[in-house]
Amino acid sequence: MTLVDALPTAPRLSRVADRLYGSQILGIAAEIRAMVAAGASVCNLTVGDFAPAEFRIPKGLERRITDALARGETNYPPSNGMPALREAVSTLYRERLGLAVDPASVVVCGGSRPAIYAAYRCVVDPGDKVVYPTPSWNNDAYVILADADGEVVDCDASTAFLPTRATLERAVRGARLLALNSPLNPAGTAFDAESLGDICDLVLEENARRAASGERPLYVMYDQVYWMLTFGGLRHVSPVGLRPEMARYTIFVDGVSKALAATGLRVGWVVPPADLAGKFSDFLGHVGAWAPRAEQVAVADFLRAPAELDAFAAEIRAGVEARLDALHDGLAALGARGLPVEASRPMGAIYLSARFMLNGRRTPEGATLGSNEDIRRYLLGAAGLALVPFQAFGVARDDGWFRLSVGAVSLGEIAAVLPRLETAIRAIG
Repeated sequence: MTLVDALPTAPRLSRVADRLYGSQILGIAAEIRAMVAAGASVCNLTVGDFAPAEFRIPKGLERRITDALARGETNYPPSNGMPALREAVSTLYRERLGLAVDPASVVVCGGSRPAIYAAYRCVVDPGDKVVYPTPSWNNDAYVILADADGEVVDCDASTAFLPTRATLERAVRGARLLALNSPLNPAGTAFDAESLGDICDLVLEENARRAASGERPLYVMYDQVYWMLTFGGLRHVSPVGLRPEMARYTIFVDGVSKALAATGLRVGWVVPPADLAGKFSDFLGHVGAWAPRAEQVAVADFLRAPAELDAFAAEIRAGVEARLDALHDGLAALGARGLPVEASRPMGAIYLSARFMLNGRRTPEGATLGSNEDIRRYLLGAAGLALVPFQAFGVARDDGWFRLSVGAVSLGEIAAVLPRLETAIRAIG
């Protein structure tokens, strides 16, 4: 042993980095990629992404990107985004969502993730309380990145896995940020006007109380990146659309990754209250989370082509809805035949929430399925069905709920996996 080896070892990481952990979703996705590369047949319902073989970006957007590159749009964009794109987002919100958003309040960034990170870092101090529901995507990790204290509001199928005023009433006291997402990743459900309006009223009442006592306000981060993907006549609703007074407290997170099947283009934006937009721009400028210039130019031009946007929106909605319906109906048929399976009716996004009530059962090999992870591995091995358990979205309960994502599969793959799934479930009684 050397002298250096004998010395006490000091921590080599920051407290934040030491507490952080990798994404369970990405870990599962890597496992599935390795299986497929080795020749396994897998119906991959894991990653919230689009396979270009199933869903390509709009041809008009692809052409505009190529044209922008050919014109030399390859240098730094403005740190808060190309003016034309900020104007296009403002117009889109006014015409499609009825929201009056000043282009100066739109801050463009490299996808929705930096927008979420900015929301946490620009309004949350270390030790502040952040309230978020589970299941939800990655809020637990962002709480760590902001060195905040998270308060989880556990949601279940009785409320479509969404929080309500009643479940939030106590939690928002003393909180600095409330994180909401609709349509919801992972459940594929969405707020209606009544339930979201009730939550807005709670936030407004809480902020009126705080204003009277000189406390800092409670903000709502509203992730609506799936708002163009809603089904069955559902109308997307937003806090400001329902309660205009919420404009002072709402931070919108959005982008083209899901609506245009363009996850790799990395064009997103955050729309904070007008008086905060400058600081959001400063923060993201220092982070360097800029969307590529050519893609910004192309997206701005595409959003100003309503006929093309509408045509693509109808096409992608139809494709996603057909896959979600095929999965839902197939799983419902298994349940009708007496198997321990249920699924929520899809409302939006690219996800279906399904429950496989197999906990405690024994496989043909004699292993007991004691957890969602055991169920996941069994269905993967026995049926070639790749799913993500709700544990990846902060849920502690091992009650058989999973996310099924349809952006990377065909209708044929869904049809082929359902009989294999039935056989695998029947094999354990």
